[in-house]
Amino acid sequence: MAANDWFGLIAVAIMVISYALESRGAIFVAVFAFGCALAATYALLIGSYPFFAAEAIWAAIAVRRWVIKR
Repeated sequence: MAANDWFGLIAVAIMVISYALESRGAIFVAVFAFGCALAATYALLIGSYPFFAAEAIWAAIAVRRWVIKR
């Protein structure tokens, strides 16, 4: 696997794990937002603009949820 593939895998793993743990506290919502931002960056690296838009929106929603939850 290429380096950018590893980057994408790690970004999605962060998203999935933090999403599963969101009920444990606001920090996991913030980590989920960070994972979404990483996934959006990965989408730009591979040239997938629809995926970038979706992940950027998810990141913004997660940041808003984090602000409300904390």
